[in-house]
Amino acid sequence: MRIALAATCIADALFPQAPRATVTLLERLGHEVVFPAGQACCGQMHVNTGYVREAVPVIRNHVETFAPVLDGEWDVVVVPSGSCTGSIRHQQAMVLDRAGLGAQARTAAGVAARTYELSELLVDVLGVEDVGAWFPHRVTYHPTCHSLRMLRVGDRPLRLLLAVGGIDLVELGAAESCCGFGGTFALKNAPTSAAMLEDKVTNVRDTGAEVLVAGDYSCLMHIGGGLSRASTGVRTMHLAEILASTREEVR
Repeated sequence: MRIALAATCIADALFPQAPRATVTLLERLGHEVVFPAGQACCGQMHVNTGYVREAVPVIRNHVETFAPVLDGEWDVVVVPSGSCTGSIRHQQAMVLDRAGLGAQARTAAGVAARTYELSELLVDVLGVEDVGAWFPHRVTYHPTCHSLRMLRVGDRPLRLLLAVGGIDLVELGAAESCCGFGGTFALKNAPTSAAMLEDKVTNVRDTGAEVLVAGDYSCLMHIGGGLSRASTGVRTMHLAEILASTREEVR
């Protein structure tokens, strides 16, 4: 399969290990991964903050960049982020349609239909749960809000993690509770966000895990800051990083 990678702007700028691991994993499974050079932000930050008009050119760029998936240049688009996948699937066509760009809105809907979050792609499209990974560490999983509630990925990430060799996967208490990030929510409602983060950090610490894993580096950035400030010694990793790990190269 030929797969186009939408790296996300936060990963491209701050956490390139997630898209890199996505490429490593998919290539190991025998697929070709391409990186469309014109990609930038998907527009989620603008829309979620109320700057819908300003989001239009950003979204148009994303749609135009990944439109070749509709002509068969690639089979699908993969995104190592539930949050950005949710925006692509549920916001982009709506914003363009409301801006009077009906034709581009239809193209956006078509692109969105061929776009998958990483665990969706692996389980639903590629039909694989055991990706041949090896990660001999105690791990706990945080289901991010957008992947859980908007994409409804369900237990797909857990099924992938349970198939990892050597892993000690432990349940996170109150796992489905928000970590408090919520994009600009953490800035606009800092005291509430900090209180939510404190609860999440306590629950992570209580697992005795060495590693906290999630499918969004935005949430991992937020939780990771709390874990670091609390001197827990727990490190954060994206799902792709663990799935890309092997006996020869444990991350």
